[in-house]
Amino acid sequence: MSLLTIKDAATGTEELRSSDPDQIARALAPIGVRFERWPVAELAEGASAEAVLEAYRPQLNSFMAGTNAGTADVIKLDSSHPQKDALRAKFLSEHTHTEDEVRFFHEGSGNFIMHVGGKVYDAHCTRGDLISVPADTQHWFDAGTEPRVTALRIFTDTTGWTPHYTGTDISERFPAVIG
Repeated sequence: MSLLTIKDAATGTEELRSSDPDQIARALAPIGVRFERWPVAELAEGASAEAVLEAYRPQLNSFMAGTNAGTADVIKLDSSHPQKDALRAKFLSEHTHTEDEVRFFHEGSGNFIMHVGGKVYDAHCTRGDLISVPADTQHWFDAGTEPRVTALRIFTDTTGWTPHYTGTDISERFPAVIG
């Protein structure tokens, strides 16, 4: 189940908690974050990256036609991945990117946590969720200690995905909210 929590970054006071996709989209829109639900393709669990990409081709083509995005791929991460801890650590600290970070969750889940305007927006994304975090937005990502994610990544230029760390400890003070 998708979940959005919004907290005051100074006090930690929770200002919103919602699992309603429409309310999540409305709450994220003012900070430029796009959130929507897509129909989930009927594929066998653990389908190949190529099969996942092809199953979503119509939605991808439509999405990319309305944005500057030009290509997409699929990332798969689960608890058996030999570098799961290193990959988690890489994106667990607050950082920015020079282009939008767009993900569609085919399987599994993860949290995009954004630090904007004195608030912390924690979007727990699950199967069927699309999220687009605008370029230069301070954020971090957590798929948990036992990740299980198959997600489409949509991008214009992969060099825009290099994380630029802010050096703050905010991600330690606001760990991902699940459930």
